[in-house]
Amino acid sequence: MKETTLCYIENNGSYLMMLRNKKKNDPNQNKWIGIGGKIQDGETPGDCIKREIAEETGLCIENAVYRGKVYFLSDTWDDELMHLFTATTDILNVTPCAEGTLKWIKKEEILTLNLWEGDKIFLKHLLNDNKKIFNITLTYRGDTLISVKE
Repeated sequence: MKETTLCYIENNGSYLMMLRNKKKNDPNQNKWIGIGGKIQDGETPGDCIKREIAEETGLCIENAVYRGKVYFLSDTWDDELMHLFTATTDILNVTPCAEGTLKWIKKEEILTLNLWEGDKIFLKHLLNDNKKIFNITLTYRGDTLISVKE
């Protein structure tokens, strides 16, 4: 099972979101997601999220808060354990990203974006400002969410 990280960075009521529209064969093609990526050998989830944020946005984030684990089980893609974080920044300007288009989106508009159905489950925890660390298992058949275990 591959391990990844994902962070939702907040500034003044908006999250920095990425529209995945620049990589070929991207399982997230044309979906909006947070910032993150694969954990490298010897890297902790905290180290990974700092590195991924810097690589994808140019931001140096030191206040990432661990929010939980999300397990993605799929008959199409590799199974994944994602470590979820939130963070804040006062900096609005970000560097262009090779993986997608970055945009600050008002939190009340997030759930109207083209998101994975499972992402809406854990985003509701974040948007409701639930500080409890959570574990969620999302099972997909193709692109269809068929099971949620919280």
